[in-house]
This record gives sequence, structure tokens and C-alpha cells, in this order.
Amino acid sequence: MTNRRKIRMGMVGGGQGAFIGAVHRIAARLDGQIELVCGAFSSDPDRSIASGRELYLPEDRCYADFETMMAAEKGLPEGERMDFVSIVTPNHVHFPAAKAALEAGFPVVSDKPATLDLAEAKELAALIEKTGLKYALTHNYTGYPMVKQARSMVRSGALGKIRKLVVEYPQGWLATPIEQEGQKQAAWRTDPKRSGAAGCMGDIGTHAENLAEFITGLQIEELAADLTRFVDGRPLDDDGSVLLRFKGGAKGLLFASQVSVGEENSLAIRVYGEKGGLEWHQMEPNTLLVHHLDQPTQVYRTANGYLGEEATAHARIPAGHPEGYLEAFANVYRNFAADLAGDLGLDVADPVAGDYPTISDGVRGMAFIKAVVESSSNNAAWTPLAEL
Repeated sequence: MTNRRKIRMGMVGGGQGAFIGAVHRIAARLDGQIELVCGAFSSDPDRSIASGRELYLPEDRCYADFETMMAAEKGLPEGERMDFVSIVTPNHVHFPAAKAALEAGFPVVSDKPATLDLAEAKELAALIEKTGLKYALTHNYTGYPMVKQARSMVRSGALGKIRKLVVEYPQGWLATPIEQEGQKQAAWRTDPKRSGAAGCMGDIGTHAENLAEFITGLQIEELAADLTRFVDGRPLDDDGSVLLRFKGGAKGLLFASQVSVGEENSLAIRVYGEKGGLEWHQMEPNTLLVHHLDQPTQVYRTANGYLGEEATAHARIPAGHPEGYLEAFANVYRNFAADLAGDLGLDVADPVAGDYPTISDGVRGMAFIKAVVESSSNNAAWTPLAEL
């Protein structure tokens, strides 16, 4: 008899007034494989329980804090308890919540960055290895079909040896000190105690770093960074430029900014090899530009038959229909759920199970942040990424 059921998810964070929690919930349920069964949605117990009620959860599955949730869920029968935890809090809670979940026997999906600092990331990696439990980090941009296509083309050698990479992520929403006006998202992202050692570079610079390494398969070896705090009184960087040296000899430039007036979420990447290049823009995600020597530029589009298997497996609707952020996010959850299903003894076959960012991406992200901050504080001196 086939063993099939939905995978049960608990959530830490993402309550009233939160942005990313709703995104995670939509992404998790998009394929009908995952259902939210419990949560500790806020550091404020009353708000946490009220948030759970708004999500139509049973009263006894709305918890005042994540410690109570882990203990209570662990005590439930296997047929009722949550199967994994989704962590969607400000950065400083990522590590303690993930640690509590893993120690209670629950796999984890976490928003990025993985932890508040590199030491925590290494400790978390050791705990994941010790428990053998699965962990996914929601670098959601890796879920786009055309990002998968770009990675496949680099892997196949279509571009030749990679020489140059340019990745950028400009936003404009922090061009003024809105954190001083009570804007919740701005307040914690500009607070070192909750965000970590970097502001802009920790929030969106890590997305650019991860995308660069994901598509090329190359690892950053050392970097030279110049971080700036343009808004008076802001304790963390709101803009930065980073020169990159990759293992194998490729060179790169990474630019991230949250004071680029007029920009929304303009993540973009250009990769150049000996034989060709490619270009992808997050705000036009269904298009991949491919460049060749002495040939016209080709325009690849999502869900067309000429794409590779990985891109095809991550496209959800016919060509020509807009497909974007939520679907890419859902691909991370779908692939994680398919991977987790085997551990749960469920009959869910998926050829892309396991294709999602893991704790190794999280550790590299924290090493990137550490090196960027150290380099900038030393007048943009070349700084190696910590040995991992």
C-alpha cells in the first residue's frame, strides 16, 4: 500500500507584521505537499498565539515560544507531530531556533543568512552532521528555472573556462532612515544585535555571493571590500563594492546597495568564459541571454523545449506565462520536501530531490560576511575567506 500524506511543517517567526513568513507559507503549500500544523510566530507570546489563530491553527498548536513548541511537538505521537521546522525570524534567532529543532529531532528549513556569525554557522554545521538531519537554506534565487539553466550551461563547458563574473544587487528602500520611523523590517536589518556584523552585505550581498558560486561552481578565495554607511546614524553598511578572486583564477565584482534610489530588487549576474557568456536579471527572470564568439546573442526563455533537464524540471507553467519569485521559492521547498519524504518513509518520487541550498552554503555565506567586514575595516585589503 502506498504511504502518502502531506508533510507537516512548524514555523518559528513570521507572525503579524512580518513579510517573509507569508512568502514561506505560500511557497511551502504551492505544490500541495506541505501543510502548516503549528508555530511560534513571534517573540511576543500574545502576538505569537494571535498570529496562529489568524492562520486557523488549533489553539493547542499555537505556542508562546519556540522552546515550548519543540518540547511539545516532540512529545506528540509520530502521526501528529510536525515533520520539520521553518525558521523565518530576524537573523539573531536563526541559530538558537535551528539548534533547538535539531536537538529535538526535527529537520530545518531556514531563511538566510544561516546564523548571526561564522562561529555559530560552524557549530550548526557540526550539529547537522552529528544528527544526520536535513537542513535547507532558502537562497530562493537558486530556484529559478533560468538560473538552473545557467548552471547547467557552465557545467557542460558551453562557456569554456570562466574568466570574469559580475553580480549586483541594488535596492533603494533604505535611502532614508526609515528605521527611525518605526519601520519594522528596516529596524532589525540595521541593528547589529539582530542582523549581525553586516547590514546590506549580510541581507542581500549574501544572495549575490551565493548566486555567483551556485551558477559557476567556483568558490571565492579572497576578496577586497569597501563598505559604506551613507545614511547618518546607521550602525551598519547600506552599500558596498567587493572585488573577488575565485579558486581557479577567475575574477569578479560584487556590488550590493540599499540606498540606490529607484531600484527595487535588481539582482543581476553576468558570467564570461573563454567561449561565451550569459546574463540573467531577477526582475526579468524568465529570460537568459547567452553570448557566443562571432555569433548573435541568443535569448533563452523559461519552459521551452530547447532547455536542459534541470531548467525544465523547475518550470511550472507553459512558456509565455509569467513565473517568478514565489515559484522559485516554492522550488526550494518542493525539492526539500521530496528529499525529506524518503526519511519519513513516504512515497514521493521527485527527480530534483536534494537540489536546494544546504548548511555548506550557509557557512560560506557567513565566511563571506566576515571577510567583507574585515577587509573593509582594513582599507579594502585583500582578505581570504576563512578555511571551512
